[in-house]
Amino acid sequence: MNLDRLYAYLPALETELRANYATARREAPKTVRPYVETNREFTLRGGKRFRAILVLAGYHIATGRSPRPVLPAAAALEHFQSWMLIHDDIIDHSEQRRGGPTVHREMADAHQAAGQEGSSEEYGVGIGITLGDLEEPQTVQALLTTRVPLAARLAALQEYVRMTRLTAYGQLLDIRNGTWPPAQVTEQDVLDVHRLKSAVYTVVSPLRIGSLLGGSPAGRLADLEAVGTDIGVAFQLRDDVLGAGFDAEESGKSSNDLIEGKRTLLVVHAWQHGSAADRARLERVLGNPNATPEDVTRARDVVRATGSLDYSEARIAALTARALRRLDASRTIPTRGKPLLHEVADRLVHRRS
Repeated sequence: MNLDRLYAYLPALETELRANYATARREAPKTVRPYVETNREFTLRGGKRFRAILVLAGYHIATGRSPRPVLPAAAALEHFQSWMLIHDDIIDHSEQRRGGPTVHREMADAHQAAGQEGSSEEYGVGIGITLGDLEEPQTVQALLTTRVPLAARLAALQEYVRMTRLTAYGQLLDIRNGTWPPAQVTEQDVLDVHRLKSAVYTVVSPLRIGSLLGGSPAGRLADLEAVGTDIGVAFQLRDDVLGAGFDAEESGKSSNDLIEGKRTLLVVHAWQHGSAADRARLERVLGNPNATPEDVTRARDVVRATGSLDYSEARIAALTARALRRLDASRTIPTRGKPLLHEVADRLVHRRS
């Protein structure tokens, strides 16, 4: 089994997601159905579906069999992703997601167009938070309907609880870091967020959920978790590089992370190793939506000149190498799963979008 064969299940996954929303719409009061439709449209806009794919991968690694039985659990991770994205977009004041307006922006615009009373912005945020919340029972229900032995379902639900809690911890620390001056944020602060927030729900828990659904004992998943954590942190460091506009021509990304003032490793390292003039150039951009393209270019030049881009690349390489060493030496990760996990690492860490 390789990633291409797992991606062949994507049409079936989309069918599963559509069925989930059809059920939710049917069970909802008529007055609520338009809101369910908003969530359906948002989730079905697309995305890489990589978390869902890793649920399928975890099941195959555990069993050696077709992952078709755990498609509902794979869909659950997409509901969880929608939940996180809807709330993240509110926190980050984002306007666009997956080629369309963010959920809270769409709701605010609809409120304004209808000429309804009250603040359109407050309405959009309030409805957006609640629509994000509505994806949580979708996640649980999808896990509950996965047709595996009860003990395996309970183990997967326990992992889901852990994933949700750790992701929230990471989000709390991420918001906290954003309130601190760049000089106060350490590399460890950045990596703690990446480990708790990104690595857990992007790589570790999807693999663990799939493996647990396949009957793997939780006590035998330590190597899988360690490998997934290092790959997940490297994945987020790569995302930070792309989000700062490096490799922008290939990725299609811009320097939004700099303008949003995110305390990435690039920024923290550049602040620590730059001159007073370098820090002034960074300060003109960080958290400044009115920064000019010239200011952004200068800030990115600072990141390069201070060696911060090279440093991030070195950390990505070191984390990936450590993950692959542990993977290759592991006696608890089945041999059949090792080439697939090598492919997962390569896809996540060396991506350009």
